[in-house]
Amino acid sequence: MRVLVTGHEGYLGSVLVPMLVQAGHDVFGLDTGLYADCLLGPPPEAVPAVRTDIRDVTAADLADIRPDAVIHLAALCNDPLGNLDPELTFDINHRATISLARAAKAAGASRFLFSSSCSLYGSGAAGEDPTRTTSGSDSRAGDAPLDETASFAPLTPYGETKVLSEQDLAGLADDDFSTVYLRNATAYGFSPRLRGDLVVNDLVAHALFAGEVRLLSDGSAWRPLVHAEDIAAAFLALLEADRERVHNRAFNVGQTTENYLIRDVAEMVRELVGGTVTFAEGASADKRNYRVSCDLIAQAVPEFRPKWTVAKGIEQLAESYRKHALTLDALTGERHQRLRRIAALRSSGRIDSTLRWRQTEAG
Repeated sequence: MRVLVTGHEGYLGSVLVPMLVQAGHDVFGLDTGLYADCLLGPPPEAVPAVRTDIRDVTAADLADIRPDAVIHLAALCNDPLGNLDPELTFDINHRATISLARAAKAAGASRFLFSSSCSLYGSGAAGEDPTRTTSGSDSRAGDAPLDETASFAPLTPYGETKVLSEQDLAGLADDDFSTVYLRNATAYGFSPRLRGDLVVNDLVAHALFAGEVRLLSDGSAWRPLVHAEDIAAAFLALLEADRERVHNRAFNVGQTTENYLIRDVAEMVRELVGGTVTFAEGASADKRNYRVSCDLIAQAVPEFRPKWTVAKGIEQLAESYRKHALTLDALTGERHQRLRRIAALRSSGRIDSTLRWRQTEAG
């Protein structure tokens, strides 16, 4: 298929694009380039790409590409960056997502895979899933894992935008335009455009370079975790799956066995990497507290076979950090921390307050 990947120069996109190419797909990228030069090692295989903001994409822009499918990764991520300007988060993560989907539909794309998130479950009971077809479990955190029929309870602007996007994308789904929602668990693992601000990646960095497994919360929250390569493999499997198995359906992406208390992840890092588990001053309970079931994707799309566990991922990260001669300063600096990268681009005048490149950069 001809596949357009938005955010192809991001943390997940840098892992997914080579996988799509290897599978024989004709891949095009679309990215605004905020993290383009935040590379570790040689760049991933180059693909034809459009350098533009997803807020500006039109059907005419996509007509030249003529994608059979769109994989939409581009978004402001769920760390303090998403809270930097909530209205900006809604503009990019929700309104631009729906505008892009309409443009893709008008340009003849038949499948639209949306990178959603388990963050929409949050904590506590809330509204309904627009794709709900059965009365599945609705147990909350600390009880049975939540399946795709569970109610929503987003705690951040990021989580809210994922709910709104799924709802509006469901309204666009029809016989000619098939939408699919991948509710990714919390990501970890190595990528050529590494994020040091993800919990497992951060814990390994501090253990390896500072001798402490530093928790920012009290570690009492449950969190589903999934390796970046397994997220990429899920996108590939859902892209290639028969339409009737995935049309207008949401899937929790990960493995049911890979739900962890954060304090247990910290202990795992201590055992595999070393260091002492410590708590940041004022560390308290994280309100984002949930376990999820990933049984649906395993049943509906058996081609998706996750390969990673957190334990294997911890070992991979430690080995990769050593291989690339990284330091704690590097991993906590602007190249590998999304919020710091944006702050640096803003302070240098390269982007404006809406995260758009200044004319000199865009030109």
